[in-house]
Amino acid sequence: MKKAIEEKLREIAERENIKILYAAESGSRAWGFASPDSDYDVRFLYMRPRDAYLRLEKFRDVIEEPLVGELDVSGWDIPKALRLLHSSNPTLFEWANSPIVYQAAPEWEWVREEMDGYFSCRAGLGHYLNMAQNNIRHHLHTPSVKWKKYFYALRPLLACRWILENSTPPPVPFEKLVKAQLPAELLPVVETLVAAKKRAGEKAEGPRIPELDRYLEEELRHVREKADGLPPAPKKDWEGLDALYLSLLDV
Repeated sequence: MKKAIEEKLREIAERENIKILYAAESGSRAWGFASPDSDYDVRFLYMRPRDAYLRLEKFRDVIEEPLVGELDVSGWDIPKALRLLHSSNPTLFEWANSPIVYQAAPEWEWVREEMDGYFSCRAGLGHYLNMAQNNIRHHLHTPSVKWKKYFYALRPLLACRWILENSTPPPVPFEKLVKAQLPAELLPVVETLVAAKKRAGEKAEGPRIPELDRYLEEELRHVREKADGLPPAPKKDWEGLDALYLSLLDV
């Protein structure tokens, strides 16, 4: 699939007349608990030629390819990405920290060096807390649940714990979060669930897991209390990102 993904990225770059600065895997394959039938969620950041940004005519700042087989590919234009970085968009940090990188231009390092200074604990906690809360509320209260929904609740809560402890973007691989943040008594339960999901399909489900349910509900309350007590995030200026953007345009 790596060759197919690289070929797809080349095709998009030629068709759209863009330069891809960075492309990486997102979702369950990057997290490390993909099922045999999981999609390849490829996300990329790109730049158009300088003159494109000087025209008054508006154009879309995203590229979204039709889903074909297992391949789900989409990207953000660099002005959009930098504006989202200014607001500490957690998804952008996830893409940047993916363990599976398909492409990285030299200029990507300029972006990467700027990123950590824009991470906001409050924005990160809000994102992951909302993700966990929605999954628990909508998917984990029936007698039988899809296994992947446990991960979609557990991973963001562990990410919240990481942020509260380290004040940095959480690691993308689930295994790192588990080792750093999950109570030891739950390790066998989660390891068994990971192994089962890797063998089964995306729609596989089974009975609820009481000890995991209890942990998720308790941790949700704990993280919510901590998040509510955080001070407002200081406002970031635009100077650094403006300089970065102009440097990228000059390449």
